[in-house]
Amino acid sequence: MRLQIDVLVWRGAIPESRHRVQAAVCDPEGRLEAETEQADIVTTFRSAAKPFQLLALVERGHAERWRWSDEQLAIMAASHTGSRAHLELVSGILERLGLSDRHLACGFHEPADAGSLTHVRAHPEDRSPLYNNCSGKHAGMLCLALSEGWPVEGYERQDHPLQQLMRRNVAELCGVTPESLVVAVDGCSVSVFGLPLTGMARAYARLAAGEADGDARGRALNRIRGAMCAFPRAVAGEGRLSTLLMEATGGRLVAKGGAEGLECVGVPGRRLGIALKCEDGQARGIAPATLALLEQLGEITDGELKRLAASRRPVIHNHAGLEVGALEAVVKVPASAP
Repeated sequence: MRLQIDVLVWRGAIPESRHRVQAAVCDPEGRLEAETEQADIVTTFRSAAKPFQLLALVERGHAERWRWSDEQLAIMAASHTGSRAHLELVSGILERLGLSDRHLACGFHEPADAGSLTHVRAHPEDRSPLYNNCSGKHAGMLCLALSEGWPVEGYERQDHPLQQLMRRNVAELCGVTPESLVVAVDGCSVSVFGLPLTGMARAYARLAAGEADGDARGRALNRIRGAMCAFPRAVAGEGRLSTLLMEATGGRLVAKGGAEGLECVGVPGRRLGIALKCEDGQARGIAPATLALLEQLGEITDGELKRLAASRRPVIHNHAGLEVGALEAVVKVPASAP
């Protein structure tokens, strides 16, 4: 099914802007169920790759060896807001590893959590890489390096065996070759991968299809998906689409976003993966687009949409706090589409 997805930005009754969204919906074998005109657009996987960057730690038995809880695995797959709860989870992982925040290569950025932001602005001496939304992923990478006997120093570099392994795993899950992945440096200093949107959807279909009684990879994907769905606030945080979507659906959907207007969703009940990308990289359009596509596919209920109303049609306020507009996603099936 061919689709067209636009997010319209209304100021009163005036259509002020438009975000064009590309999307792919496919099964674990890469068969497309729905797609937009440029579903094969090459873009960066960004933080939506985190469940698959975590894969080796679980698949190789290290998560079990270290007895990491589901909540700890969830923070390793997270783009968290830097809340106190998030910091405590990451600090606990590092402490058990015998490491500290100085081993994190992700750097500091101001947290999205309001309480933490107020604190670090008032106490700049407390700034730490722990606040970085990728600190949990980096703690997991450090655990993998220690577990495999690899150097901790330089774990973020592209030539480190850890990053090379993750490149192979991401490629395999996305149904492409490692050589075809375009590699660059992510915001947190580790490798980021460029590949078609269809490949990202396929990886999320495989995440959705992982089974507890499957092979080692299937069991690992099932464990990661279960951890994310059981602890959605660890995966992102208050007000974040991924968290809200998993909470509203009771874990029936698994979701993970990425920078520059990317969202990926797995539908375990139908073994489907969904990937959406705002072409202009504007994050504000991705929530209404994701919910509109899920509604078009019949993968979200009216009750769930009602609970997600604020994300489905985000309101725009001006500097005086007045409600002046809203964002609205429109999904069309072109007349010429099969």
